[in-house]
Amino acid sequence: MCGIIGYTGPRVAAPILVEGLRRLEYRGYDSAGISVEHNRTLSMYKRAGKIADLRSHVPPNVPGTVGIGHTRWATHGGVTDANAHPHMDASGAIAIVHNGIVENYLQLKSRLEKEGCTFRSETDSEVIAHLVASFYKGDLEAAVKETVLLIKGTYGIVAMHAAEPGRLVGARNGSPLVLGIGEGEMFLASDVTAIIAHTRQVVYLEDGEVVSFTADTYTTTNLRNQVIDKQVDHVNWELEEIEKAGYTHFMAKEIHDQPEAIRRALSGRIDHEYNTGHLGGLNLSNRELLDINRIKILAAGTSYHAGMVAGYVLETLARIPATAELASELRYRNPIVERNSLYFAVSQSGETADTLYAMREIQRKGGRVLGICNVVGSTIPRESDGGVYIHSGPEIAVASTKAFTSQLTAFYLFALIMGRMRDLSHDAGRQFVRALEAVPAQIEQILANKAPLQEMARKYSRHENFLFLGRGINYPVALEAALKLKEVSYIHAEGYSAAEIKHGPIALINEETPSFFIVTDDGLRDKVINNMKEVKARSGPVIALAVEGDKEVASIADDVYFVPPAMELMYPFLMAVPTQLFAYYCALERGCNVDQPRNLAKSVTVE
Repeated sequence: MCGIIGYTGPRVAAPILVEGLRRLEYRGYDSAGISVEHNRTLSMYKRAGKIADLRSHVPPNVPGTVGIGHTRWATHGGVTDANAHPHMDASGAIAIVHNGIVENYLQLKSRLEKEGCTFRSETDSEVIAHLVASFYKGDLEAAVKETVLLIKGTYGIVAMHAAEPGRLVGARNGSPLVLGIGEGEMFLASDVTAIIAHTRQVVYLEDGEVVSFTADTYTTTNLRNQVIDKQVDHVNWELEEIEKAGYTHFMAKEIHDQPEAIRRALSGRIDHEYNTGHLGGLNLSNRELLDINRIKILAAGTSYHAGMVAGYVLETLARIPATAELASELRYRNPIVERNSLYFAVSQSGETADTLYAMREIQRKGGRVLGICNVVGSTIPRESDGGVYIHSGPEIAVASTKAFTSQLTAFYLFALIMGRMRDLSHDAGRQFVRALEAVPAQIEQILANKAPLQEMARKYSRHENFLFLGRGINYPVALEAALKLKEVSYIHAEGYSAAEIKHGPIALINEETPSFFIVTDDGLRDKVINNMKEVKARSGPVIALAVEGDKEVASIADDVYFVPPAMELMYPFLMAVPTQLFAYYCALERGCNVDQPRNLAKSVTVE
């Protein structure tokens, strides 16, 4: 969600802060601001709108070599200049930025108002600035600690005080913060993308930790004032990976990144001698894996759909019950944790609040949870009992594309391992490996044939309602396709099992509601074709994704896009990419903000 950047060092701070915020735009926001200290005085500049609006508002040559910045996604209070961060105390000596939600802010605000505080915004975050001021006795770190002990909820906070020039204090609980260590300068951010242009050496804060730092030194403590010796990690991402590389949008770049991302996810993880997989981060022996009798996958959004596909693959290859669960629902359902069950927490960012909290609930009940994440050093990998990094590289567009197929890759490898231990022969394993290794090249074929999808988008993007329909392993692909279209084009779209069309959705069929069918050469093909005919009989436009050479589908559909033939289990990869491109082109036709859709955030770090 919101983005944070802090800087202290020898350079002028304002340009660094604004540029850091620009690199955080992908997280989703509706206002932005910075505060800079110079000669023991704080200046503040903030604006509703985009970073460009803030940039034009900040005067040139703003002095000061320490400051904080923030991109806000409104939760408490409307999108206004006053509600934008940073927020100051009444004296103007303290400025704070805050990600998260202060659940007890009304009680705290009432207390502060009785003490004479006047509030300038409608936000929950402003109470933090006033609380820090009320506790300040010459030690900003101590005041921040006393403040967070009163806060209920989630927070990533950075504070500065005019009386302590050159010093910033950060605190974390449920909202990520990472310290960047430079040469004679320090950074603090909610995401490494904000600081990767300046340093690759980082320290990830854990919940309940506070960092106090100047340009040259830092100390990390907990709320009991115990010093914590932190590990310094190296970020392997290249700066070029968070740029558009000649593409108009990050979403387009990331769709085209997928063949290489899948190759990276596979690299070094296939044992060709035994036709199995190798995932060293699982922290489970073969005997422990053999004892597993059920798998549950905890996720949200796109990751949930990847988990649904994984359930099909695991049950097919390993003959083990496997289901995906919405993390947001599982946490509050008092879940039953069974012995010998294995759980996966799946999140691109590794910070998704619903998934993180569900993981912690399962662990509290004694369950073993493995993470499947993209961002190295994020919270879920650090707190899980093991897991897999998908190594898809930075995903900047809000709508996830390459993370979906990379998550599938990780699950397919795990399913191969489990299958070879249980029910999959050596020859069947070899066929599976060959099919999986062929996927990147097949996606490259699809990416070389985008024109038909672009033409389909021109034809259908005026429609306001879509149905996406698939059967079996392609049902979750239909769900993901509908999600992509909703996210980036604002077209209302629903995904269904094609078998369910007669159980209600068929009432929606008319000339203005296209139905987008996913048809593969499997045992359910004829049934899906019958569903297509039902739609055609009711004058509904039919679009189809089908396998090359399927003349019957072509004779029924108004428009069809063909993918290369593949093993049945590989079609989720090949069917997902054309639907991503279709959604992208529809968004372009409708003039939407492709990379930053309205109301959405890349990393959902609050419930």
